[in-house]
Amino acid sequence: MTPRLDMIGLVVSDMAASLAFYRRLGLDVPAGADDQPHVEAVLPGGVRIGWDTEETVRSFDPSWTPQRGGQRRELAFLCESPAEVDALYAELTGAGYEGHLKPWDAFWGQRYAVVLDPDGCGVSLFAPAATADAV
Repeated sequence: MTPRLDMIGLVVSDMAASLAFYRRLGLDVPAGADDQPHVEAVLPGGVRIGWDTEETVRSFDPSWTPQRGGQRRELAFLCESPAEVDALYAELTGAGYEGHLKPWDAFWGQRYAVVLDPDGCGVSLFAPAATADAV
């Protein structure tokens, strides 16, 4: 059997805060999960995303410590349009989440922005840049 990607796991310091953030991005997180030590949601296409509290991870790996310095993971959310990137960035930062990169027209052909989740991990928001034909 060939291994296949089945789940993306995130270790979080505050489950409720993390789930609230990802719900704002449209993930179908189970209701009533905010106080659970482990939560999963199925993404389109069948891959799962899972959240574990730091305490849960330490329950089976007592030597685990949060990573310090530098970004090592980043999730990216495709938006329908450049305007949606701008609106979602404004909504998230307006709700108190920290913006890392304001929306801009990236040289690789996307409207692109980055917001930090409650654990300080980057979450990219992007859409194909508007073309001259679409203007």
